[in-house]
Order: sequence, then structure tokens, then C-alpha cells
Amino acid sequence: MFYRQSDVPEIIELTWMLTCVTAKGLMNRAHAYKAAVADNEQSGEADADKGVTMGLFSYPILMAADILMFKADKIPVGKDQIQHIEMARDIAARFNHIYGEHFVLPEAVIEEHGATLSGLDGRKMSKSYNNTIPMFEPEKSLKKLINKIKTNSLLPGEPKDPETCTLFSIYQAFASPAEVAEIRKRYADGIAWGEMKQVLFELINNHLAPARERYYALLSAPEHIETQLQEGAAKARAISMPFIKELRAAVGISRIGK
Repeated sequence: MFYRQSDVPEIIELTWMLTCVTAKGLMNRAHAYKAAVADNEQSGEADADKGVTMGLFSYPILMAADILMFKADKIPVGKDQIQHIEMARDIAARFNHIYGEHFVLPEAVIEEHGATLSGLDGRKMSKSYNNTIPMFEPEKSLKKLINKIKTNSLLPGEPKDPETCTLFSIYQAFASPAEVAEIRKRYADGIAWGEMKQVLFELINNHLAPARERYYALLSAPEHIETQLQEGAAKARAISMPFIKELRAAVGISRIGK
């Protein structure tokens, strides 16, 4: 089921309910907020919170509302997203403690062999860091982005360590075990960074080309997409509307005489 979040207004109402029971200290520990503060401190800003909006600060509460509204119990996430599930559990448990048992406490489901991709600058790939490689980027733009990936100053012919290389970490996420073994050997033989970037581009481009073609085909048919979103929203609201009524009654938001 796919739906546009803004087509399910009960999620936003629930976000506010959850905000009212969420401790600021919990939000202080959110990775995105801590990263923004760290960036300010490293750049010498006097105000550690410069540029931090309440939207960013309280975003984990919105994520919790997305999960808790539909009583999801198993949430597939990457290892770097476990914190969001833990926060959703904490928020749900607090609400349940105050207003009674309404929410299911979700559990994270981690893919054993899942990987966290590195971004253009070597840090975790994230929109927050502005270091992403969009999956459906046109071929020429994809190549330019891959060419921007940071590498060290080792020259062609000098052995290179794949375990500390952003190019290799991304390659490994798309390649077969045999391809990974072969590229490890080429690192030991001193593959040039420019050559490795071309190898990575060709691998990713070939892997994503069919999905990219389908993506642009869907974009050319907006009416079809909108129909699917509206159908999804109707299904979602069949769940969210009665549940939000239950929650309103629990917190004391109800019509007089009702």
C-alpha cells in the first residue's frame, strides 16, 4: 500500500499527541540533531543550534506516528535506522503508560547482510549530509557524482586498502561475490582511482538502468500515480480514522455531550 503522507491527516494529528508526551531529552539524542550540532561546533559557530528547525529536531516523532498509527509490529530497517524504532517504542510506551494500552511496540527487523552505504564524502550516505547519489539520476549525472567521490592520494600501481575506500563499499553493495573478489585483487595490484570510478559507474548504471527506465515511465503518467496514491490513502484512512477517534477519547479530546 502506497499513500502520500499529507493525504492521511490523522498522522499529523497523532504527531502532535505524541509530541505532548515526548521528552526533550529523548529528541536531544537523535542522530540527525546531534550531527547538525556537531557540524556547527566544528565550524566554530557560537550557537550550536544554528539552522536547527523544530521540524528537524522533532522529526523522529513524525516517524513514530507513521509507524504507530498502523500498529506495525515488525519494521524492516537498516542498522543506522534502529534508533528511530527504539524512539518509537519509547514514545509509544510513554503514551500507553499515561493513557492506557493503545499502541503496539514496534520491533526493528535487520537484514543480516544489509549494508549502510557511504556517501560522496565518505560519511554515511544521507540527505542530511548532502552527500547522496540518487538512484534514478540520469546516466551523465550519475557518472559526474561518482567522479566526485573522495579518495586518498595513492597513485596508480600503489596497493590500496578496499576496507577504507568509499568506492569499494558502494561497489560491494551491488556486485556479486565473484566480482568483489576480483576487485579486491585489483586493489592489491594498485588500480587507479579514475579506473575504479569508471568500474563503479558501469556496475551501478547497468544495475539501475531497468529500474530507472521504469521510474521515468511512471513519471510520464502522473494520473496513474495519483490514482494509486489515492487508493492507498483510502485504505490507510480506513485504519487511521477510527484509531484517531479512539486516541482522541483517550486523551480527552472529544465533543461535548459525546
